[in-house]
Amino acid sequence: MDSRSQVLGLLYLFLVHLVSSQYLYPNQTVGGSPFPLLIDVTTEELETGLEKGIFTSVDLVNAYTARIQEVNSTLNVVTEINPDALSIAAELDAERANGTTRGSLHGMPILIKGNIGTADKMSTTAGSFALLGATLPQDSGIAAKLRAAGVIILGKTNLSQWANFRSNNSTNGWSAYGGQTFGAYFPEQDPSGSSSGSGVASAIGLALATLGSETSGSILSPSEVSDLVGIKPTVGLTSRALVIPISQRQDTVGPMARTVRDAAYLLQAIAGKDANDNYTLAQPFDSPPDYVAACDYSSLRGKRIGIPRNLLTPDPDPPVSAAFEGAIQTIRRAGATIVDNVNITSYALDQYLNGNASLIVLEADFVSDLPENYLSKLTSNPQNVHNLQDVSNFTHSFPPEDYPDRDTGVWDEALASGFNNSSPQFWAYYQNNLEVAGPEGILGLLANYSLDALILPTGYSPGLPALVGTPVVTVPLGFYPANTTVVRNRRKTLIEVGPNIPFGLSFIGQAWSEASLIGYAYAFEQRTMVRNKVQPYLVPNIELAEVVSTRKMVKSRF
Repeated sequence: MDSRSQVLGLLYLFLVHLVSSQYLYPNQTVGGSPFPLLIDVTTEELETGLEKGIFTSVDLVNAYTARIQEVNSTLNVVTEINPDALSIAAELDAERANGTTRGSLHGMPILIKGNIGTADKMSTTAGSFALLGATLPQDSGIAAKLRAAGVIILGKTNLSQWANFRSNNSTNGWSAYGGQTFGAYFPEQDPSGSSSGSGVASAIGLALATLGSETSGSILSPSEVSDLVGIKPTVGLTSRALVIPISQRQDTVGPMARTVRDAAYLLQAIAGKDANDNYTLAQPFDSPPDYVAACDYSSLRGKRIGIPRNLLTPDPDPPVSAAFEGAIQTIRRAGATIVDNVNITSYALDQYLNGNASLIVLEADFVSDLPENYLSKLTSNPQNVHNLQDVSNFTHSFPPEDYPDRDTGVWDEALASGFNNSSPQFWAYYQNNLEVAGPEGILGLLANYSLDALILPTGYSPGLPALVGTPVVTVPLGFYPANTTVVRNRRKTLIEVGPNIPFGLSFIGQAWSEASLIGYAYAFEQRTMVRNKVQPYLVPNIELAEVVSTRKMVKSRF
């Protein structure tokens, strides 16, 4: 954010604090309560407030922007705020005033990950200066769907650079362009990655919700440690067109939200076919299912839920294990049949834990997909990067990229392999992935035991679904106890395990089973309400009521 924006933001904060104690309007309510706290507010509460005219979309943009400016210097979550957000909000307010709304998310601010392309005044960098200033001919398919739904793209969040696909020795949440993001549940918390900023931003109410992307764990893991619901959709349910890629076979974009229902609303807005992403054309429906309607308290009744115990390697930490066993009992009491010890084959387990096919596939895809699906589409390319070798050369020569302290080991290996995803040797590695995660892995379990879903602690859930592109939904499960011994990352710069750091439970299903998984996750969430049990250590103070009060005071005086 530039210095002028910072100055204006500080002035706005001052005005808000100046008037907040004198000009509150407690008689104006949403759902029977005063203005909802933005760390807890839901889609439906915001929709009600907007419909009743209690606040406007412009108010929401001002409130969320002020909250970002309040904490961003500490947590380093948002890389830029959309300079057009206020004017877009005003246009959407005018539409609402004229009786037109585009859906439940009309006029609501959302933050998106910094690898999701937008054809506006914001940059799409994947956290690298190599792409700063590059422009696109049009919005990504995701951004276009958001705008069509009336969403205000408030800004972009920091991420692990290149979606955690550059270095063997970097840190989650670090990028050259955005710096180091920290989690909000413990000082210096590792935010996980690669959708690091999206996770933290959603957790502390810097927007209604956020979008992340996942190749293997990049929605699920940061959602877990930020006490969020994260939906990793089937590959092809959401468009990847003009999203900076790693792998066409594994990349997917999904919501990160504080409740299952909010995540369902956001998934509803972004799901669907896109002629610019042929994977979406394989969807088995003309229009996606109603994911919001899938939020049914009775969803687990009569379902068969399997537990692949041999994937719990190494053993979970005791707090995670205890919470997981408790979750099994909750799911059983909700009417599900638990089918325990449904284990993948020994060959699949060995390949999953010790094989290298999964990394080779990603490297080969990246060598091909980065230039073909993104760099070649740029309408301006200031650093003249046209392929992975160009990006690597730039990274090695531009000091802010922090090379060689943070290496380019992943790229070095990909370039040294000498092949890409059109090379003959590629196919055998890809088929191995499909076998390991498919018939001999999770898809085999779901079919052979007639299971509706599998469950695992979220830390164990991403890998196999990533290989076959199938969906996972994570929900809050618990928190490390207050007396937990702190464990730092290998660079000793972030805390991976510590007091009050959250962990999650994942529901894993067949391709296109998002509606079912959302239902199971909702049924579990509503019975446990884990998210409410521990609060982040750092929460913005600015609230919507104060922003509305400021606006009304200024209006009354002028």
